[in-house]
Amino acid sequence: MLEAAHSADPAVRAGEAAAAAAVAAGDGGPPDVPLTDLTAAAFFDVDNTMMVGASIFHFARGLAARKFFTTADLAGFAWQQLKFRVGGRETAYSTTTGRDTALSFVAGRAVSEITELGEEIYDELMADRIWAGTRALAQMHLDAGQRVWLVTATPVELALIIARRLGLTGALGTVAEIVDRIYTGRLVGEILHGPAKAHAVRALAVTEGLDLRRCTAYSDSVNDVPMLSAVGTAVAVNPDSELRDVAKERGWQIRDFRTGRKAARIGVPSVIGVGAIAGAVAAGLAARKR
Repeated sequence: MLEAAHSADPAVRAGEAAAAAAVAAGDGGPPDVPLTDLTAAAFFDVDNTMMVGASIFHFARGLAARKFFTTADLAGFAWQQLKFRVGGRETAYSTTTGRDTALSFVAGRAVSEITELGEEIYDELMADRIWAGTRALAQMHLDAGQRVWLVTATPVELALIIARRLGLTGALGTVAEIVDRIYTGRLVGEILHGPAKAHAVRALAVTEGLDLRRCTAYSDSVNDVPMLSAVGTAVAVNPDSELRDVAKERGWQIRDFRTGRKAARIGVPSVIGVGAIAGAVAAGLAARKR
């Protein structure tokens, strides 16, 4: 089990735990890409930045197909997330109750089982949803000899699968508490979301010897402004309207790989994929348990 960070701040604990997990799982980068620029790196959000829609929602769909829960539950998860996004109540998911129920759907399951399912579900529901333009940006950094990490609210085990399949260095994700290789259903700190992502990037930079002024971060969401502000170069990818405004105000780059028709089609997944894992999967489950 990963040791919890010492800070009392759940966001800091989440960030430090995510960085520790990334280092523990990493192997220094793709084996066929020499690391020649060791102090610069790139950090990519996943949902609607690297992947169309929300990775955790796709994962939930795959679990529903395997009878982890019903399709009615899945619809409930989507509805809870819609209310969460429209109501703007992000802080609700930082409460003790929100943290403790965020991964209740895997409580009692073996890490190996969830990882194996993640591999299958990636092939079934995620592989063809990668934005080609964003993937090319990641490859640009790899070709320059830099390391590339995903930074996401998705569970770190799933995030690492996505990173590995894309040939990236690794991933910073939400860390679940594990005892004897079994998930307890609780988080280490909180969901890797908002400020927690920035803490994770800073913690990883200290461990890996990165100069954040030489690093680049990519995201679609205004919730990731803390992470984008932590590095020297910020890029808004497929940005929501609020992030687009911030990017214009601060002179950040904007890359949009959506067409009008496709942007309309991914509107609901965008709402579902705000970046809070509890909203996408466990909010509906927790509501049913109450």
